[in-house]
Amino acid sequence: MVGITTQAGSATQPRTPLSKVRVLDAAVALADEGGVDALSMRKIAQALDVVPMALYKHVANKNELLDGMIDVLVGEIDPPAGDTDWKTAVRRRVLSARRMLLRHPWAPEVIESRIKARSTPTPAVMAYLDSMIGIFRAGGFSVDLVHHALHVMGSRLLGFSQELFQDSSDGEPDPDALAPEEMAARYPHITELAMAVAHDQESVVGSGCDDQFEFEFALDLTLDGLERLRLGTR
Repeated sequence: MVGITTQAGSATQPRTPLSKVRVLDAAVALADEGGVDALSMRKIAQALDVVPMALYKHVANKNELLDGMIDVLVGEIDPPAGDTDWKTAVRRRVLSARRMLLRHPWAPEVIESRIKARSTPTPAVMAYLDSMIGIFRAGGFSVDLVHHALHVMGSRLLGFSQELFQDSSDGEPDPDALAPEEMAARYPHITELAMAVAHDQESVVGSGCDDQFEFEFALDLTLDGLERLRLGTR
């Protein structure tokens, strides 16, 4: 049998079999378009031109879907470089993770929520962290110092960090905000700092911050400090 033909006699293309990879890729694409909160099995099924029940053969529920999506994103991070020192290797990989997250702005919240909800991270996250630990160990870190390094770097290993001053107002005025004069009188040092920086409303770190610069500044400061500790333990 050559293939299915239409009334006009032309062969139709066979339907691509549904797979977990296709389901997860479609879910990531939809989250990129409308955010993860708007994601549903029905929308994924529509994007794949299948009935929603067909998806459950590949992902059992929403949590398994989110875990799989995380693993897809972690798979986008560059593999570790084997031709350089530990600090350059870690820096390159962390910045690769950050580029991945900038392509998928919804990802940090999902990664945090799923790591907290699970007893262990997803398989891809575990493999990523294992390889990062391997870079530290190959670079001369003791197991104890690696332990401390993971704590101090935290979510920065995956390309993001929780900031002290997070601007979540979406540009809307805060009805409970103090008047500028009262703010300056009550919190003079915060006011001085806020007035000293250039205001960048697009920064996810907060108004007035160069997000990428601040991330790399903290990353380099951490890596330099870890290098001094590594040298001190030889």
